[in-house]
Amino acid sequence: MKAHELRDLSLIELEARLKDEKEALIDFRFNKAIAGQIENPARIKNTRREIARLHMIINEKLSAE
Repeated sequence: MKAHELRDLSLIELEARLKDEKEALIDFRFNKAIAGQIENPARIKNTRREIARLHMIINEKLSAE
């Protein structure tokens, strides 16, 4: 999702999405360690960016309150 789409979500939805993204990153890293390669290595990079984007937006919402 784009940052402007994420800003429309509530804080609870953002935290749930952050949890899902972190679990996905753990799964990608686990599969890479076990299999040695994954289908799309760029997904790890994109997931890390999404996690950073979610952290940024959560912090913006918390500081605005």
